[in-house]
Amino acid sequence: MTSAMPTRVESRDDLIFLLALACEIEHVLLCEYLFAGFSLKTADDDGLIPEQLTATRRWQQVIWEVAAQEMLHLALANNLLTAIGAAPHFRRPNFPQSGRYYPNDFRFSLTRFDAATMQHFVYIERPEQMHEDDPDLFGGVPPLPMPRVINEVGPDVISFETIGELYRVIEDGFRTLAARLGEATLFIGPPAAQATERYFRFPELIAVTDLASAVQAIEAIVEQGEGVRGDWQNAHYGRFLAVYHEFRVMTAADPSFDPARPVQSNPSSRMAPDSTGLSLIEDPFTIKVSDYFNAAYDLLVQMLARFFAHTEESDDDLTTLVQTAIDGMFSVILPLGELLTRLPMGPSHPGKSAGPAFGIYRQTADVLPHRRAAWLLFHERLAELAAFGNRLRAERPTAPQLMAAADGFRAMAARLEPSIA
Repeated sequence: MTSAMPTRVESRDDLIFLLALACEIEHVLLCEYLFAGFSLKTADDDGLIPEQLTATRRWQQVIWEVAAQEMLHLALANNLLTAIGAAPHFRRPNFPQSGRYYPNDFRFSLTRFDAATMQHFVYIERPEQMHEDDPDLFGGVPPLPMPRVINEVGPDVISFETIGELYRVIEDGFRTLAARLGEATLFIGPPAAQATERYFRFPELIAVTDLASAVQAIEAIVEQGEGVRGDWQNAHYGRFLAVYHEFRVMTAADPSFDPARPVQSNPSSRMAPDSTGLSLIEDPFTIKVSDYFNAAYDLLVQMLARFFAHTEESDDDLTTLVQTAIDGMFSVILPLGELLTRLPMGPSHPGKSAGPAFGIYRQTADVLPHRRAAWLLFHERLAELAAFGNRLRAERPTAPQLMAAADGFRAMAARLEPSIA
């Protein structure tokens, strides 16, 4: 039967499907924002005058703060998932994506900070009542048509045009299923699997155990992102819009002002079968650093997934696990991401530098099932990455970011050891 796209959640399976989609979108946006932030010229040797350098550092701070809130939204979306009995969802496709995994209006690409990128961020975060245009970041790659057949037993793609609308459908699904099944039957996930401020230091990160807390979690996501139910000027939409307008004013006054390094869009050290339009890195050393970043990112995602699906861990263990992952974001991800924006792509992209690919090539974001084995694997991988960082340091001793990353991995491994013992 062919019909219009459904707009209501009819089953738990539908709700799990949509919450997993929401997790992927939050995850993808986090990576997009970080990539643009890494590309900004914020160092004293980037060739900007003081007024421009002050602006780029302020813009990067806005992007970092929004990215941190996207991490919060990803955690809240996983709380919603685990609350109804599903597994946490940290998988996502590789960049770029042009209507293959998501509705055609949601097209994602890793691009440097410029007018088109900021316009894209404003478009993605727009409230339902706001009209914004989305620039073409895909070079004419046509989106794939979405299926129009409604299943009677399997989940369907729900029709939505904004992130706020997606969460409105999800909220309606929670209300519908709570009324039909009863809250005790709907919220069957273990409360101990919920992420809270106790572990992640986000005051808005609440445990989802019933309909009221589910609605509260959804409202926090929507209000921080699009501001559709609050003050959009202080939401992601308004903050990005303010940066976009300030950038346009500064470039109008000085057309030569370029706030970002010449970073290539969608750089990758290898082909990914689930995306098209990648820009392959050719420089041998840059490939090594790109793989190093991806390995670090992959490991941190695994550690976070372990938190949401832990087994015998104590409260102290969970605190150690989360804080180790968070430390890795500052001690490893930030220096390596910044370094990649200074390394060359190779002969096919003259004058272009790379950037973090956030590549997931082995799809290892699955939950590790056994407590002792999981922690031993984490520790073993941290030691391997520390050793690899030392080899890269020997190859390029002028890059202090490599020393910071290697030291960061060693400190992370040492932090896990008491819990392993």
